[in-house]
Amino acid sequence: MDKNTIAKIKKEMDPILTDVQMEHLLNVLVSCIEGDETTINNKNIDIVQLFLAAKRVEGCSEKTTRYYDSTIRNVISAINKDVFDITTDDLRVYLDEYQSKSGASKVTIDNIRRILSSFFAWLEDEDYIAKSPVRRIHKVKTCKTVKETYSDESLELMRDHSECVRDLAIIDMLASTGIRVGELVKLNRADIDFENRECVVLGKGNKQRRVYFDARTKIHLQRYLNSRTDDNDALFVSLQKPHNRLLISGVEIRLRELGRKLELSKVHPHKFRRTLATMAIDKGMPIEQVQQLLGHQSVDTTLQYAMVNQNNVKLSHHKFIG
Repeated sequence: MDKNTIAKIKKEMDPILTDVQMEHLLNVLVSCIEGDETTINNKNIDIVQLFLAAKRVEGCSEKTTRYYDSTIRNVISAINKDVFDITTDDLRVYLDEYQSKSGASKVTIDNIRRILSSFFAWLEDEDYIAKSPVRRIHKVKTCKTVKETYSDESLELMRDHSECVRDLAIIDMLASTGIRVGELVKLNRADIDFENRECVVLGKGNKQRRVYFDARTKIHLQRYLNSRTDDNDALFVSLQKPHNRLLISGVEIRLRELGRKLELSKVHPHKFRRTLATMAIDKGMPIEQVQQLLGHQSVDTTLQYAMVNQNNVKLSHHKFIG
């Protein structure tokens, strides 16, 4: 029941009821409406919490579950209906209006669609609803842009102009392993196996995997660790006392400053990961092994990271076709 319905009731009952009776009726109607809305909101919140609990049990990180939580709550709040009554049209209208008002990219809209798909598919699997309303909302078509990778020259320039042995070790570690910056800052000294040039990292969903580094990285890591006087277990720490564990933001800031100094385009940690994937596939490493190295659940994700070298495409064309 909305305000228009209340107005219609008031108009119909106005000739019959006294002012006191009309006021009492309106108070009862408003009270009932607010009570219904509170019940619906509480039920919606409860069901979202159950979904998030299920995702945490599956191994989703706290960062991912927070993103799921805020996205789903925003959708439910905007539609303002019992979650079990939300239709495909409701969701389509929401996505369309959200894109129009916020100017969000198609990638963002598709991310929201994917989260809603996961949520309503769970509701269907748990028998809360008969069929997910997201089933008929297809993947949003996005423009695939060619993302940059570091050239060999850029990597050497960064190594040559690193201000300290720690930054040099960080660059080598990111470049040779392809690990995420979040995985890098979680590493401890004890995690590094110098003899076999490998280490175990804790990736997304608290999943461990083994990664490998080259001889140059080994040398620079050992030199950095030998130069340290602190007793922190972390592999990488801040330069200033009390030498706390280095944060993601600390790595990003140092690389960004280095990029500005060398006038290099878009220097950031994730670009090392994309560069490694591209180089590995370009040199013939099987995509399944690259997937394992990067810690991706789906090989499709790995293919999105890897850019095929255009020169090799040209050479292959001459070899096999031309």
